[in-house]
Amino acid sequence: MTPDEQAAESRYFVPFKQLRRQPTIVVDSTGLGAALTLAHWRGAATPQALRDDTSAGSCLRALHTPAMQGLEARAVTANHFDIDGFIGVWALLHPELALAHEPLLRLTATLGDFREIDWQHPLADHALRLACWLNAEEKAHFYEPFGAPARRRREDEASAEKFAWFLPRFAALVQNPEAGRAAWEPEYTRVRQAATALEEPLTQRLAYPEIGLAVVRTPAPAPYYALFGPTAGLDWVLSLYDGQRYELECKYTTWIDLESRPTLPRLALAPLAVRLNELEKSNYRWAADPLTDTGPLLRLAGRPLSKAERYADPDGRPIYASSLAANTVEAEVVAFLQRGYAGVEPKKYWTWAEVRAVSQ
Repeated sequence: MTPDEQAAESRYFVPFKQLRRQPTIVVDSTGLGAALTLAHWRGAATPQALRDDTSAGSCLRALHTPAMQGLEARAVTANHFDIDGFIGVWALLHPELALAHEPLLRLTATLGDFREIDWQHPLADHALRLACWLNAEEKAHFYEPFGAPARRRREDEASAEKFAWFLPRFAALVQNPEAGRAAWEPEYTRVRQAATALEEPLTQRLAYPEIGLAVVRTPAPAPYYALFGPTAGLDWVLSLYDGQRYELECKYTTWIDLESRPTLPRLALAPLAVRLNELEKSNYRWAADPLTDTGPLLRLAGRPLSKAERYADPDGRPIYASSLAANTVEAEVVAFLQRGYAGVEPKKYWTWAEVRAVSQ
């Protein structure tokens, strides 16, 4: 038996509700009684030496630090299933294989959580296939992200079934993505085609690095992996589509404790919605998600979107036509962010109290 197989036998996954039944490592979550927390959530008790942009990254750092207190715990858990958290859990259960494929796993976790990827990276294609395989099989066998409440189930309980299904199958895809082609190919093809289209002359990109804003002018909505792929280092994305259709999104990078760079705090979008509604002449009204949403959207509101729909790709939800010209919307967004960030310096580890104080 290899050391990796021995470690996989010595560590095991438990549902989140069993956290306090035995010493347990908590991944991409927080919970009282954890032997060790490996999460990038704001304020999580992740040891300083193990902090990383993704929770999977913290787990991989932990594997490089085997003497870390708490890592001797055999049980591993998470309170939800997503790509980042799953890869972190899987890495702890398969340490030798995880370390052998660390760059690939880091790339995939970042793509899954932040929707960012460098298409020139030699492992980008493999990472996209892994992410698409996880997405496709999750929907085929279970339910979409944030879909548990609609099924009257608790995510921390229902997600345990996903871990049980994926944990023994993932290694095969890490070593040979062709094994899952039937599942990953449809989304993979859609993302790759969209990413290519976004590099054509009809798409224009503009960055305002001082306020962390990426502006993308493109004919039609695209999958997040294509739309956000090249936006690393920026925390706001304003999408300007043909037909005067627009969305502004604050990325998940400002919901968590990002380790690799300082950030500006996210701003509450309600005041910007009020301003745009003063200008808007269509039958729709601008509405914004709350400050603490994982990825707050500002958009013209039709029927209310569920969290699952807001998390899903922009090309899968209705985006309504505004009376406002694209240049007007861009100017208002830029002015709003410039005012909000006047006198504010980027830093790491914002508390929610500090974030709210900036908006107030």
